[in-house]
Amino acid sequence: MFFGWDNTVLIASQAVCVALPAAGLPRWLERYRSNKWVLILPLSIAVVIAAISAFPGTADVLTWVAFLLVPPGCALALGWAMHGARRWLALLAIPALAIAWASQDTRAGQIAALVLVAGSCVMVGRLLSGAAPLSLLKVGIVAMAVVDSILVFGNQLQAPNAVLEAARPGFGLPHLQSVAFGGATLGYGDLFIAGVLGGVLAAERGPQLAAALGVFVVALAWDQLFLVYDLLPATVPVAIVLVVIEGVRVTRRRAAPARAG
Repeated sequence: MFFGWDNTVLIASQAVCVALPAAGLPRWLERYRSNKWVLILPLSIAVVIAAISAFPGTADVLTWVAFLLVPPGCALALGWAMHGARRWLALLAIPALAIAWASQDTRAGQIAALVLVAGSCVMVGRLLSGAAPLSLLKVGIVAMAVVDSILVFGNQLQAPNAVLEAARPGFGLPHLQSVAFGGATLGYGDLFIAGVLGGVLAAERGPQLAAALGVFVVALAWDQLFLVYDLLPATVPVAIVLVVIEGVRVTRRRAAPARAG
């Protein structure tokens, strides 16, 4: 049986990204509603991997993009996008960034970076669930997991992913395009997809906490494949939980008329 505490911490962070997003979009952003936002999910993996494969320097650009956008994203999550958000909580992103910067090789620094990245994914999850049709976002979640699986099991993701994880913005700044805890790592997309699922469920007033627990349990089971593979697509457990939720909904809808009759 495969089990590692380091990996379990990262799995728990995925579950948290499902549980935390709240719902709603600021009025001034409603004009930007579009079906096209759904494409961000599958393309966030496919385009990035293709770009790094063709132009390795893309990883350097992405690490700077992550450093510039992730901390403000976390601040927005703490101050607005998550359940229980308070404006003053947004200030906590500042010490989190300081710790992630000053203690990059320690567990404290890794946890601080994880908070920043997870927070930004919660924020993006809420925004996307307000800006794109929920039904299409669900398709996008499954499509993202399928693309991720094809790339991983086709051995097309490993080399570009290693380049991306190794990229640093320079000046001793922390890299926030992926997260690590001990010897375990997760890409930004693995938390991003969880945040989107959380945002979708929040918008539907769905079973967010149950889904978060489901992601945790399914991910632990999915990780047993580490006994066979060195790298797994961590987006898959999120897609599996979504499919199960939708399956339960369909079953209940079909059973309702039967009970009524």
